[in-house]
Parts: sequence; structure tokens; C-alpha cells
Amino acid sequence: MTYTGLSDDAWRRVRACLKGHPGLYIKQEAPTRRFVEAVLWMARAGAPWRMLPAEFGPWNSVYKRFARWQEKGVWQRLMDQLAADGDLEWVMLDSTVVRAHSCAAGAKKAKETKTLGVHKAGSPRSSTASPTASATRFASR
Repeated sequence: MTYTGLSDDAWRRVRACLKGHPGLYIKQEAPTRRFVEAVLWMARAGAPWRMLPAEFGPWNSVYKRFARWQEKGVWQRLMDQLAADGDLEWVMLDSTVVRAHSCAAGAKKAKETKTLGVHKAGSPRSSTASPTASATRFASR
């Protein structure tokens, strides 16, 4: 699976949050975007830092910058601001994607359930073979 990164709209929202953070100086936008995408890749993959793909840069540099931002509280503030302005487009459901289980269809349930191998006195044994399965009948014992 290929990681496609942040959309331009998502990056604009993240960049606006980052620019408003006190004590955080973003010199160049492209490397900062690649760094944020590297952190998102790590969060999704759950992999060790050493497994970071080379397209994001040296893993140790990415980790050190991540740790510095963590100490400054950048990630917490970013998550708080993005959560306050949540985009629920991906959470919305409608009836076209919700399916009920067959037991929820309203069919009446049997009043008594039989346990395996136990029959009531006087009730005939039932066959498990379907009528269309075979013309051969098995003799009951």
C-alpha cells in the first residue's frame, strides 16, 4: 500500500496551526510538510523509527525533530486545534452502507431449542439430508 500523504487542504489546515504556535519557526514549507507526513506514516504503520521509508529523510533526523516538537507541546496543540474544527466527512454513514444481520430481519424464533442428541419422547427423528440432495435414503437405526 502506497502512502499518498496529506491533501493540499489538510496541509493548509495543519500549516495554519503550526504557524500560530509560539516558539516554532518553519523556515521552509516543503521539508516541514514531508516531516509531518513522515510522522503520520509512523502513526499509521506503527513501525519502529528505523523502518521509516527513505523518501521521508534520515529516520534519526525525523525522530529528533519529532521529539523536539513533543517537548514544545506542538503535537498536543495541533491535535487540540484540529479536533475543535473536526471534519466529519469520513464518519458519516447512511442507510446504503449499513446492513442488518439476517437474525435482525424479524423472523419468529423457535419456542424450544433442541440440544444435540436429545429428543423428546415420542418425537420422530429428523433427517439432516435435504430432499433434493439425493434420492437415496439412509436407513434409520
